[in-house]
Amino acid sequence: MEYRFLGKTGLKLSALSFGSWVTFGDQVDEDVAFACMKEAYEAGVNFFDNAEVYSKGKAEIMMGNIIKKAGWKRSDLVISTKIFWGGEGPNDRGLSMKHIMEGMNASLKRLQMDYVDLVFCHRPDLYTPIEETVWAMNLLIQQGKAFYWGTSEWSAAQIMEAYGIARREHLIPPVMEQPEYNMFARQRVEAEYAHLYRTIGLGTTIWSPLASGLLTGKYNEGIPEGSRLSLPGYEWLRQRFQGEAFEKKVAAVKRLADIAKEVGCTLAQLAIAWCLKNPNVSTVITGASKPQQVRENMHALEVVPKLTDEVMAKIEEILDNKPRPEKDWRE
Repeated sequence: MEYRFLGKTGLKLSALSFGSWVTFGDQVDEDVAFACMKEAYEAGVNFFDNAEVYSKGKAEIMMGNIIKKAGWKRSDLVISTKIFWGGEGPNDRGLSMKHIMEGMNASLKRLQMDYVDLVFCHRPDLYTPIEETVWAMNLLIQQGKAFYWGTSEWSAAQIMEAYGIARREHLIPPVMEQPEYNMFARQRVEAEYAHLYRTIGLGTTIWSPLASGLLTGKYNEGIPEGSRLSLPGYEWLRQRFQGEAFEKKVAAVKRLADIAKEVGCTLAQLAIAWCLKNPNVSTVITGASKPQQVRENMHALEVVPKLTDEVMAKIEEILDNKPRPEKDWRE
């Protein structure tokens, strides 16, 4: 396993990590989840990602039970949660001081932990002043309930506003972002955040490296039964897999399969290794519903050295979606 620093912090994360989104509580039971986490841990994974909203809290309960059952040393692990959607009450969602504090307490109880290493603001909150959120996150860290805080799917301007408030008020600033990043979703990580890596040392814990399974080739002939796209509650995700744009992506995946064959790996390994090639990616969050999938994903590390400039150029030609340079947020 390779370990990378989380941005400019001194914290090291396994280059490949493991997340519970979709699978824990929705696709797999605790026994299968245990087998998947054990496979990841034995491969050197130290970062395990979660969120209060995943399976309405069941994912955190499962992960907490598994870590307790496994008897792993807490200091060997980097655990995260994300706060935003905690329930249906008027104050059970968003990034107010009240929900951040109560949401974290509830997450820690489900995880059976005294603290998480990373806490993310799961989405921007248009109704809460960013200053209130910054103060709340700073308080969580002061109370020892988290060590680092960051954002997920925030714009560069929003991140910089939070960073500026923290510096002005002598508070702890955000140090990481959890954005979607894969061969078909590149603009934010490669262009919009480019100046953030240079100026504030932003770390990234990227999700969906396989584009919700599209980059494995499993949707080349339609949506199979039992996939995440067939699950109730994921209709919003299924909408991405329709229309002319989707058909173009499927055509690209079929061509990428030839590259994978040439390199000597699976399509999934190629897609994950491609993400790892980006030096601004601190860790790639992988998911799996079977231990065998975890094992396959871990072998993506062996593929990275095979992605030469020539191979990357061939991939770029197939994708034909190079991100456009972003206008500087300060202008």
